[in-house]
Amino acid sequence: MGFRAVLVDRQGLIVDTKESWQGVQAVAKGEHAGVLSDALAPWRSKHGSLRVVAAGMIGSRNGWLEMPYVPTPATAADFAAASRTIELPEGDRLMFLPGLTDPSAFPFPDVMRGEETQLVGFGLEQDIVVVLPGTHSKWADIRHGRIERFRTFVTGEIFNTLANHSFLSKVATAEADHASAAFAEGIALARDESGRAGGQLTRLFAVRTGWLAGKITPEEMKSRLSGLIVGWEFAEARAGGWFTEGDTIAVVGDDDLVEVYEAVSKAFGVNLAPAPADAAIRGALAISEYDLRSRGQEDSGRSYQRA
Repeated sequence: MGFRAVLVDRQGLIVDTKESWQGVQAVAKGEHAGVLSDALAPWRSKHGSLRVVAAGMIGSRNGWLEMPYVPTPATAADFAAASRTIELPEGDRLMFLPGLTDPSAFPFPDVMRGEETQLVGFGLEQDIVVVLPGTHSKWADIRHGRIERFRTFVTGEIFNTLANHSFLSKVATAEADHASAAFAEGIALARDESGRAGGQLTRLFAVRTGWLAGKITPEEMKSRLSGLIVGWEFAEARAGGWFTEGDTIAVVGDDDLVEVYEAVSKAFGVNLAPAPADAAIRGALAISEYDLRSRGQEDSGRSYQRA
């Protein structure tokens, strides 16, 4: 995951963005301040000192400063209370946001970093299940103005591993096409409750046996695999009581995965609530506003960073 920064004005409107490969995995300990300073120098020269809000893996054990996890149920005010602000040499103020943990998860507490900011930006006012697609997809239950609970599905990581580092990668000749019939067939296989297809491990191998039988072409393999794996995430979520057919959920994100998950949602008979693409930015600003109000301070300019 790389470095991404968004400059917003006092009204919360995006003014500029920056992206680079220098995410937490690419920056050595002790060098984060220098990397951030260099990246924000053009903004600082034009707008003066910045108030920076940092969310995501920058606050992990492998990041700049390890931040605690706020336990569920949690509100935006809880995240603000657990944040930490430091002063930087150039005059910028950097606020690190905490992560979120669900102590009720079995067998161990579940965790997220960054997605909690998206949930706050989506809004905690309505009672709804929110899905956040990604390498580690999250399903979160929002109730009574709080994030009540959540679960993680390692969907993206499993797909990338199988698609690029398994027997499938030696045969497949095209990337996944989420508008293809093969993708829809993968979803249908995940939804099959007849018992004929076995469990997920058996169904995954069927992508290979389908090719051996001449029923699946090399061009279709990754598409079918993607439909099967994302579809299985929904099958597990349904079995876990996260939704039933006819329910309304929200899919939150800012990339192409949102459309993929919306398509799978519809295949499972789920309705979709509208969700903003800039939920992460909205959430970061909302949490920082809670922090400023708690300290009796006013906004003096904004920047948002997620790494």
